[in-house]
Amino acid sequence: MDWDSFAEWGEKAARWTQDYHQTVKDKPVRAQTEPGDILNALPELPPEQAQPIEDIFQDFEQIVMPGITHWQHPRFFAYFNANTSPPSVLAEFLTSAIAAQCMLWQTSPAATEMETRMMEWLRHALDLPTGFAGVIQDSASSATLAAVLTMREKALSWQGNQQGLFAQKPLRVYCSAEVHTSIDRAIWVAGIGQQNLVRVLTKGDWRGMDPVALEQAIQSDLDSGLHPAGVILSVGGTSVGGTDPVEECLKVAAKYGLYTHVDAAWAGSAMICPEYRHYWQGVERADSIVFNPHKWLGVQFDCCAHFLKNPEDLVQTLAISPEFLKTHGKDGIINYSEWSVPLGRRFRALKLWFVIRAYGLEGLRTRLRNHVNWSVDLHDRLATEPDFEITTKPMWSLWTFRYAPDGAVDLDDLNLRLVNAINDDGRIYLTQTRVDGNLTIRFQAGQFETTEDDVRVAYDVITEIARSLT
Repeated sequence: MDWDSFAEWGEKAARWTQDYHQTVKDKPVRAQTEPGDILNALPELPPEQAQPIEDIFQDFEQIVMPGITHWQHPRFFAYFNANTSPPSVLAEFLTSAIAAQCMLWQTSPAATEMETRMMEWLRHALDLPTGFAGVIQDSASSATLAAVLTMREKALSWQGNQQGLFAQKPLRVYCSAEVHTSIDRAIWVAGIGQQNLVRVLTKGDWRGMDPVALEQAIQSDLDSGLHPAGVILSVGGTSVGGTDPVEECLKVAAKYGLYTHVDAAWAGSAMICPEYRHYWQGVERADSIVFNPHKWLGVQFDCCAHFLKNPEDLVQTLAISPEFLKTHGKDGIINYSEWSVPLGRRFRALKLWFVIRAYGLEGLRTRLRNHVNWSVDLHDRLATEPDFEITTKPMWSLWTFRYAPDGAVDLDDLNLRLVNAINDDGRIYLTQTRVDGNLTIRFQAGQFETTEDDVRVAYDVITEIARSLT
């Protein structure tokens, strides 16, 4: 294939993409293949000679697509959505076509300056103070790692990168049990160690960290000769939407001079709606905040918005400037590679620009509000069914339930069989979690094209399949 034939195949790919998104609702949500099916359909050795693009595209449809779980299906109610939208796909196409490596201002000034402006747009949409600056990371995992490295360096007076952690007092980082496992990984990679990630007690319907218990844990570590370094808060945790009392916890952290990071990877998108901001009241006190537009705003993966009160702290932690990466003769520029762990950077800001302009903030707010309202309606309907129990209340569009008919002995086994049967059925896709040690089933609505009818279908599927098991 060469550039002379590219336009023809580009048009075919565009038509295929349009057809896929308009018909994906007719497919089973989760891939129906068995382990090894795709691997065994692929030749063991690569071809020695070029093959026709017609054959490659045919194999894409016949081998690859049967093994795809359709994240863009309107009845994908599992995990958190990894969304896309037509303007995002178009922008990603152009990004791929340009294929710029945007590590420095001089390697593509448009990418750097658009990233600056798009982060200002998002800051405005969330109503964060003007003092916050932002950078687009690939994922919340990377943003959290950057935050943990920064809290490590600040706690060690900027000597950790040079001296390591040898002979230092153990650093301590505090969070609740509801945080994402990316926090654990960040602690590992930063060299702090799993034993020094302190899980603080939670309480209340939001399953949030107890500020009193947080202060007690910090003071206890100080009394024991340990070195508190930072606090990581959750807003909309993955399991059940666990949300810490942000303002109270940040006040405790400030009292002890600890660096703070707020992980709102999923729920942060909802903060473009003023009526949901009470969930993170006081967030302007945080040093670092992260949310993923690719989870709920129709901007496809990967696109993570990372806000910083003092970006100089992050730059001091991560920046390395050898001569071959310096830009001479230009003042006042930003090199965003100094704000992230990877040196290489994609032009991620372009798809934000396309999506925000194509829908407007009010169009995006309407989608979010619909998802929340429709999900709450489903919760209310299922709550009236005598053989179901609600295990956690709705946090935005996420809540959990269990099938608990009279006489059932092993509810964990029954609910695991239920979620597996639902996913094998293919009409909707759900996942499970544990609440207070008990296996429960999660529901969350957030796919960009989901309709009220799609959520209503979930009620029919859940109740129908549950009662077929007993």
